[in-house]
Amino acid sequence: MKKQWHQLTSEKVVAELNSDLEQGLSSAEVAKRLAQYGYNELQEKDREPLWKKFLNQFKDFLVLILIVASLVSLAVGEVTDSLVIIAIVLLNAALGVFQEAKAEKALEALKKMSAPSSKIIRDGETTTIPSRELVPGDIILLDAGDYIPADVRILDSFNLKIEEASLTGESVPVEKECSPIGGEPPLADRHNLGFMSTVVTYGRGKAVAVGTAMNTEIGKIAEMIQTVEEDTTPLQKNLAEFGKGLGVVCLAVCAIIFGMGLWEGYQDGALTFDEVEMMLMTSISLAVAAIPEGLPAVVTIILALGMQRMAKKNSIMKKLHAVETLGSISVICSDKTGTLTQNQMTVVKVFTPGKMFEVSGEGYSPVGQFTRNKETVDVTTEKDLAVLLCGSILCNDAQLKSSDEDKSCSIIGDPTEGALVVAGYKGGYTQPQLTEQFPRLQEIPFDSGRKMMTTLHQIDGQLRTFTKGAPDVLLSCCTAIAENGVIRPLTAEDKATIQAANKDMASHALRVLAVAYRNFDTNPNMTTPSDIENELVFVGLLGMIDPPRMEVKDAVALCKDAYIRAVMITGDHPDTAFAIAKQLGIATNTSQVRTGKELDTMSTDDLKKAVETASVFARVSPEHKVAIVETLRNNKHIVAMTGDGVNDAPALKKADIGVAMGITGTDVTKETADMVISDDNFATIVSAVEEGRVIYTNIKKFVFFLLACNVSEILVIFFAMLFGWAIPLLPIQLLWVNLVTDAFPALALGVEKKEPNVMNLKPRDPAVPLMDRNLKIMILVQSMAIAFTVLGSFQYALAEYNGDLTMARTFAFITLITTQLACAFVARSEYYSAFALGLFTNKYLNAGVGLSFVLLLLSVEGPLHVIFKTVEPGLHEWGFLVVVAVIPFLVTECAKWLLNLSSKPSQSANVNY
Repeated sequence: MKKQWHQLTSEKVVAELNSDLEQGLSSAEVAKRLAQYGYNELQEKDREPLWKKFLNQFKDFLVLILIVASLVSLAVGEVTDSLVIIAIVLLNAALGVFQEAKAEKALEALKKMSAPSSKIIRDGETTTIPSRELVPGDIILLDAGDYIPADVRILDSFNLKIEEASLTGESVPVEKECSPIGGEPPLADRHNLGFMSTVVTYGRGKAVAVGTAMNTEIGKIAEMIQTVEEDTTPLQKNLAEFGKGLGVVCLAVCAIIFGMGLWEGYQDGALTFDEVEMMLMTSISLAVAAIPEGLPAVVTIILALGMQRMAKKNSIMKKLHAVETLGSISVICSDKTGTLTQNQMTVVKVFTPGKMFEVSGEGYSPVGQFTRNKETVDVTTEKDLAVLLCGSILCNDAQLKSSDEDKSCSIIGDPTEGALVVAGYKGGYTQPQLTEQFPRLQEIPFDSGRKMMTTLHQIDGQLRTFTKGAPDVLLSCCTAIAENGVIRPLTAEDKATIQAANKDMASHALRVLAVAYRNFDTNPNMTTPSDIENELVFVGLLGMIDPPRMEVKDAVALCKDAYIRAVMITGDHPDTAFAIAKQLGIATNTSQVRTGKELDTMSTDDLKKAVETASVFARVSPEHKVAIVETLRNNKHIVAMTGDGVNDAPALKKADIGVAMGITGTDVTKETADMVISDDNFATIVSAVEEGRVIYTNIKKFVFFLLACNVSEILVIFFAMLFGWAIPLLPIQLLWVNLVTDAFPALALGVEKKEPNVMNLKPRDPAVPLMDRNLKIMILVQSMAIAFTVLGSFQYALAEYNGDLTMARTFAFITLITTQLACAFVARSEYYSAFALGLFTNKYLNAGVGLSFVLLLLSVEGPLHVIFKTVEPGLHEWGFLVVVAVIPFLVTECAKWLLNLSSKPSQSANVNY
């Protein structure tokens, strides 16, 4: 019988689970429980077995026709032809299964990379683990924006509210409590429980896992909202539709070719059963060879492999369609802290009424000194400074952690809060000592609307709240000031002095926080912030610096070359934001800065103009972010938007590409986003945009090569019939050409390295189809060049070898394969020649072409030539065929050069032949 966890006290629940509120579970105990309960993940439906995947490859209508044709061939005595055709069909099916399996594995790997994580206590340490590794009894720390990773019993609640609509249908967040609940209330009324996949929307808390995986409420109905979409992308759908359209055209052409063959035989009076069978087999083989039925599958592989490459560079793409969109991005809206900067906040200046202090030390190391006028200060003698540092530590959710191995220090929690903790340590006030001496009784968590946080403590026999927040907001809530330990009314002159100090710090790219307090005679009602956060006593300001990431400056410059605007959107002070933006090259003067207040007064038309000229938006709210993104999109921009907090989710959803921070981002933000950057670095976003452009151009190369080759095969047979010639290629030869050229070189083009000019082109217009004018021209030129070269080679052999049809077909067969393999090198770039790129710089293409050439040799040399009805060529023949194979390559290269001459300068300025 399942335990009724909601009926038990917190202490009883922890005891029943053999856990510990402060220490959590031990590593040894976790290993035992993992073995007992398994991983914390819902059971998936059974995967399709390999044999079924293999059989599915034969569902294609054309493949079925080919199988029937091979059986007909067997019935009329053409055993060799029949067996070879069946062998090729089986080999194609095996390649199809391989492609599916590779794409499936790639997508599964991405699923694991984007899986949610949980902050827990184990072995007495706070740590972050993948949520799938949770076990019953784990002590979990919850913050706003987190997903509940399992069914949990709430142990501590600080204004904790959870959105449970996905499970209970409750439309508003539910406030959680710790006390036991009697009876058997419905799920929606079990206010001391949290349920897997629901969302923390407010406050924070501590809980213990009581059920994982299928032993959860959501496990009962087998649904999970954290799933990675695997729907086909717009590009895949377009290619599939294009493939179907091309298939219809190919079938029509093949039908015409079949009809032409029958008519010619009838006209000549030589229409025999063998002739009819030959034409039928040729038409069917040509149809199968010409239709690119594997196009969507190969595109999936290219997208998935590209996504894995991005993941290795800290960009986790959650959705395939995002890869397509990356190449079209024209504006990147980025938060400042941690993305454009190092996210290693350090307090370097402290202001108390009448005094300014300098603070030494770097990063999170708690080593440094307070100085004033270059003289070291004893913090204990500075009453206001002491109160400021103590209040900064107490009104704080971050924790300072040190590593025993390398003696390094790190922060668990918000870096800004971490900087305040470190400053307190430098002043001689340790976090464990203060929190034990003055424990937190209640709190009002930080809220982006209020821009403040307040905690309640008992200090020296009286109740005191500490409030920290944005200086301009907090100052408006103050009515008094503490100077040299004496509280007096706050004057207009005091406000002017404080504002001047704030502006001076901000102008030096410092982020500034203010601290104030208020004493209470009785325990206040902390549920109404407006009643608590007023009549405050101002204590001081702390100015901290978060240095710009050095690599971001180069990334911003790269954006400019790529016609992409970088825009900073931050809640920071305008002066601070501009100082960082100027260092990074995002903005050059203050006229490019807009504030949230200014946005509030703008009309729709004014906002449309502002987003085109402003490079920095400061002091903005989540609502402003949505408005900025929406306006940019209305101005026909393709927008990427970064975010980390739960309130950033709407803006991320509104953007074309939502980018979540992997380190500081909440689970809700990561779930909403299309992309997660695991290092919170702007340069990583730019790198992902570059990779997105490379992937899209590689798909274009693959499509160009594949279609040009397939169309050339149709043209060879069509023109031969039109001219009244013998058929240059047998059905078996057509199928073998399709297998040799479509598989290896085409896939190798999908992993082509980036071209030198990929980030010097304008972003791709999503409205422009993959098959644009230039690509259509190139396909036509290359397919015609190959077709006429093959036909020329065929006629040359007929003339040179006294009408020997077998030798002529051997020449056509070899010429078709070698010209297509040579043209694979042309497809490597839409702008650069194969010589400019280097003929042998794509090792995968070299290997693919080499393997294909070996397969060609096997089909014309040695015993296999009998199966393919070819003649073994001599050195003289090979010399002629090798020279001929270069003709389509040179023709297509010339066409590429001419097309680039007529291109717009912005698209071809960096092409160098």
